[in-house]
Amino acid sequence: MEPLGPGEPAQVGRYRLLAAVGEGGMGRVLLGVAPDGRLAAVKQVHRGFAHDPGFRERFRREVEASRLVSGAYTAAVMDADPHAPTPWLASVFVAGPSLQEAVDATGPLPPTAVRHLAAGLASALTGIHRAGLVHRDLKPGNVLLADDGPRVIDFGIARAAEGSTDLTHTGVILGSPAFMSPEQADGRPLTPASDVFSLGTLLVLAATGRSPFAGASAPQSLYNVVHTHPDLRILPPDIRALAEPCLAKDPARRPAPAQLLELLGPLPPVQRPWPPAVHGLIARHQAEVTAVVAKPPKPRRPGRRIALAAAAAAAGTITTVTLLNGDGGATAAPASSPAPSPVTTTSAPNPDPLGPDKLRGADPCQMLPSVPGIGKLTPQGEVLFFSCTFQTTQRQWMQLTIGGPSAAAGTPAGELAGLPLSLDVKSSGCTASVPVVDRPAATIGVEAGNLGVGKFAQPCDAAKSALTETLNRLRAGSVSAAPPGSLAPVDPCGLVDSATAQRIAGPITKVEPRGLHECHWTAGGDISVALERGRPPVPAKDGSYDAAGTVDLGGVTAYFTADRDNPASVNCTVTWPHRQVSEEASENVIVRYATSASTLTIDQTCRQVQDFAKAARPGLPKP
Repeated sequence: MEPLGPGEPAQVGRYRLLAAVGEGGMGRVLLGVAPDGRLAAVKQVHRGFAHDPGFRERFRREVEASRLVSGAYTAAVMDADPHAPTPWLASVFVAGPSLQEAVDATGPLPPTAVRHLAAGLASALTGIHRAGLVHRDLKPGNVLLADDGPRVIDFGIARAAEGSTDLTHTGVILGSPAFMSPEQADGRPLTPASDVFSLGTLLVLAATGRSPFAGASAPQSLYNVVHTHPDLRILPPDIRALAEPCLAKDPARRPAPAQLLELLGPLPPVQRPWPPAVHGLIARHQAEVTAVVAKPPKPRRPGRRIALAAAAAAAGTITTVTLLNGDGGATAAPASSPAPSPVTTTSAPNPDPLGPDKLRGADPCQMLPSVPGIGKLTPQGEVLFFSCTFQTTQRQWMQLTIGGPSAAAGTPAGELAGLPLSLDVKSSGCTASVPVVDRPAATIGVEAGNLGVGKFAQPCDAAKSALTETLNRLRAGSVSAAPPGSLAPVDPCGLVDSATAQRIAGPITKVEPRGLHECHWTAGGDISVALERGRPPVPAKDGSYDAAGTVDLGGVTAYFTADRDNPASVNCTVTWPHRQVSEEASENVIVRYATSASTLTIDQTCRQVQDFAKAARPGLPKP
C-alpha cells in the first residue's frame, strides 16, 4: 500500500482517498472511505478507456449487473460513476492478501485449506452467474483471502474492456493467460463454464504454487491452455478429483459450481480456514490498513475536503468517524465548534432484494401464504417487524425470521438458492438460515417446529422448503410494502450521525447494526436505538426502578426508566409509541444508554438519552 502521489485527487465521488493499493490491466485501485465510515476499494479505470463512449456504456451495464451479485464470498459493489471524467467503481474493501501473494509468501496451501478455497470460489461463482455475469478474469490476484474465507473481486467488469478501445488494439492482453479458458484464449464466446476452467487452475495453483499452464511467455501460456493436458498426478487425490473435471477442454464437460459444491460435500465448520502463516499475513495487512486509516489527513486549503479519521480495532473491524461540514465536505473542527447537521442517510441504498434496505420493509407474516409440499400457512399470535409464527393445516408450526437482532446458530450445510446455508437441529425442531447480503451477522431463517400436536416428519426438509419459497418471493419482489408512516423501512443507524452522537455522548468508537431494526453506538458505554412492533408502552408503576416518569421530546410524550446497577454503571431507557397498529399493538422507538465506568448521575445519563432521542426524531417518518 503506497501513499497518494503529489497532485492526486483526495476524493473520488463521495469517497475520501487514503492510499494506493495496486494497479492492473483495467485500472488503479485506491483505498477509500465512504461517508458512513465503511472502507472501499475504489477502482479508477485507465484514462485510455475514458474517451470511448462504447466502453462507458458497457461499463455502466456491467456495473448494474454486478450490483445484483450477492453472497458471502464476493466483495459487493457499493457505488460507481461511469460518466465521471475517469470512470470508477467502489466495492467493499477486503483487508487480506491475494491468493497469489499468499502462495508466494507462505507456499502452497494444505488440502483442507484448498477445499475451503474451492467451496468459497464455487459459492462466489454461483452468485456471479445467477446475476447473468461471467467473471472473465478469475485469477489469483482477483481472489483475496480474508480471515473467514476467500473473496472474489472484479466480477463482470472485464467485459467492459471488450470492443474498439485503444488498449485492445495495442497488444495488451486483458486477462491472465495462464488462468484463461481455452475458449477465451481462442476468442470464442464465453459462458459461465469459462469461469469454472479458471477455478480449476486456481485450485492447482493453491495446491502446487503455480498454474498448470504457465509458460515462459504469454503466447506459450495461451498455447498450453488450448492444446496441452497438464499432469495433475502431483495433486492430492481429493484435490485432483475437484480440479480435473474443471479443466476439461470442452466447456460442456465441466461441472457447474453447484455440482462442485455437491462433490465437496459438507465441510467441517472452521473460523480460521488457512494455515497460521496465511493468517499472520492477513493480520499484517489489517495492521497496515489500520495505520493508514489512523494517520491524520494532510491539511488542505480552505474549502477543500478534510477528514478526521479515527480507527478503532474491535473484533477485527475498522471503523472510521467522519465529521461533515455544511457544504458536504469534512472538517477537523475542535471540540468546541458547533455540531454538524445530522446526516440521516449513511450510504446509498443497497438494491439487492436480499440486502438490509429491501428486507426492512418486508412483512414476514405476508411472506408465506403457502409452501410447496406443506400447504397453506396461517399467521399466529404477536407480529414483530422481523419474525412471524405460522401454523399449517396439520397444526404444525413454523417461524420465519428476517434479519432478527441475534445471529442464527447452526453448522454449514452447503448452499440454498445460491447462498451459504446453515442448519441448526434441536429437539424442538430444525432451523434453516442464510445470511442477509452485506449483513452476515443477520439472517433470513425458518424454524420448523417439532413440538406440540403437529410434527414434521423431516423438519429440516420443511424448513429448507419454506426458506426457499421465502427467498424466491423476495427476489421476485412479491413483498407487501410497509404502510405509510411505518418504522419498518427505517435504518436506525441513519437516525443519528456520528458527529451529533459524539456531541451528546463523547467520542464514538464504534457504530454497529444489530439485525435490521436496531443500532448501537459505543461511547463510554452503549447507546442503542431500537425500532419495534409490540405492545404500546405505558408508565412504569412497580417501583422497581431508581427513577421513572414521562418526558417531553418536543411535542411527543415518552416514558423513561432508570436504575443504577453499581456505582459506575447506569441504565436509562426512553420509549415512545410512534404509530398505533391496533388496540393491542403499536410501533415503538426505544433509546437506551448503559454507561460503563462512568461518573454520570442518573439525571445526567437520562438527559443524554433524551438528547439522543430528540436527535433521532427528525429522521422518523410521519406516523
